[in-house]
Order: sequence, then C-alpha cells, then structure tokens
Amino acid sequence: MQRDKTIRPRMLFWTMLVTVVLGAPAIAAPMVVATASFVGDIVAQIGGDEIQLSVLFPLGADPHSFEATPADAVLLARAAVVFAVGAGLEEALKPLLSTTGVRVVELAEFVPLLSWAGHDHDEDHHHGEHDPHVWTDPTRVSLWTHVIQDVLTELAPEHADVFSARAAAYREELTQLDLWIVQQVGRVSRENRLLVSDHHVLGYFAHRYGFRVAGSVVPGLSTLAEPSARELAELVFTIRAMGVRAVFVSTTVNPQLAEQVARDTGARVVRLYAASLSDPAGPASTYLDMMRYNVTAIVEALGE
Repeated sequence: MQRDKTIRPRMLFWTMLVTVVLGAPAIAAPMVVATASFVGDIVAQIGGDEIQLSVLFPLGADPHSFEATPADAVLLARAAVVFAVGAGLEEALKPLLSTTGVRVVELAEFVPLLSWAGHDHDEDHHHGEHDPHVWTDPTRVSLWTHVIQDVLTELAPEHADVFSARAAAYREELTQLDLWIVQQVGRVSRENRLLVSDHHVLGYFAHRYGFRVAGSVVPGLSTLAEPSARELAELVFTIRAMGVRAVFVSTTVNPQLAEQVARDTGARVVRLYAASLSDPAGPASTYLDMMRYNVTAIVEALGE
C-alpha cells in the first residue's frame, strides 16, 4: 500500500512536468492545397509553417490538360481548402472537386478580368469568355494576397497577425516587382512591343505594360484547341507583316507548332515559365523569380 502511495505522486509529478514543458496540445495546422505551382508559392509566402501545403499540379504540367489521379482525389478530400486560379483554367478538375465537396477558392473571382480579346469586363460576367491567366500581372496577384490572408485566418485564427504581416510584406515585394518590370520594358520600343505566344497567355501582361498581343499559335485561351491550317497561315502572315521578332512558348507546352511558325517567319522561339515554376534549382523556382525570368526573356527578345 505504501508503494502505491509513493508511485502516484511520482506519476503526478511527471504528468505535470510534461504539461509544463510541452504546453497544451498543439492545434493541427490546416491542410491546404494549391492547384498550380505558382499559386502554391504565393500561398506559402503567407501561410508559412502554420499550414500544411500541397501543390496538385507537378512542375511542368499544363494546367489546362492536367488529369487527376486517385491519390490526388484523396488529397483533395482531406484538404480544408483548395486555392485555384479559376476562370476556367482548371476546368478538367471541376467534376472531381464537386465530388469531394472540398471548399474551393477561385482567386480570379477577386480581380478585374479581361476577355480573351483583351478588354476589361463589365458587370455582366456572362458576356464573353474571360482570360484566366491573371498571374502575368503582379498588381492583380497583389489582390490575391488579401483573399489568401483572409481564408487562412479563418482556418487558423490564432496566427492572424502572422498571416497579416507576411501578406503585407509580400505585397511590397509585388509592388517592387511591378516597378522593376515597368523599368525593364522601357527598353523595348513601342513598335516592337508585339507579343505572339503558344496560346493566349500574355493578355494581362500586355494590358499592364503597354504591349500588343499580335496573335497566338493556338487562337484561344486554352492549349487544348488545335489551330487549323488557315489559322496558322494567317498567323504567319501577321508575324511577317508586323515584323514580330519572337514567338513565346511556355515550358508546359510542346513547342513543335511554334517552331514551325518560327521557321516560316524568321522569328525566334523563346521559352517562358508562363504556367509553371521551375524546379528549386532552376531560374523560376518562385513566382517572383518566374516573373523576373519571363520579363528578362521578353525584353532581350524584343528590345533594341
């Protein structure tokens, strides 16, 4: 009996010590999924170690044609929220997202959108097709940060101040990026600010920085369409007539058609990280680096 009385105080002592050292049970970090790699990087800049972040699309994957696996379905079902670009970019994912019932935040809903023809939309969101490639304009990505901050704060309110400080700091980096881009594109004359890309992916960049979209190999907002012989012939004519210097092709796209157009016109094929980050050792491992790389490539291809 005496032995039992001795053991109990010792057990109580160790229990109290563990409680003091470890504190209260930790709150599990919310599981967050981002569709594209650049979205994941932007979310990570705000969420940090206070969230468990997974990126759905592998590096180099085309967002328009991505096909989810059973493992992806399990990941989505476990997530507290999925951050997507939206505006039709991840159209192939919609059935799966509906099946899992996961909360999806489409970031494009929170910024002014352009139609594929390059005009700002009005209040009628059903008029025409809207361009989902919002991230090529960092001033619109800056608007994303407010949404990401608010959603993460809902999921982990105990870290609200941390999320707020990180979002503010990242917005300042985006402001500096925008200023740097304005400075860099100033090296390209007005007559040379002509963009031709693999599909209509540079509309927001053109709109922000005073370029003109002269055409695209695939005449639309998605890489899934195939141009007709007539459309390719018209593009070749346009490039020759306007003196377009380069055809810009995303690293997520097969460059074969663009290379054919380049051969027929004398234009250069220039690869951009337009829809995916590079691997960590590459030149575009973050969103900021991706934009710097692309702007440098555009300016070098079109500048005097």
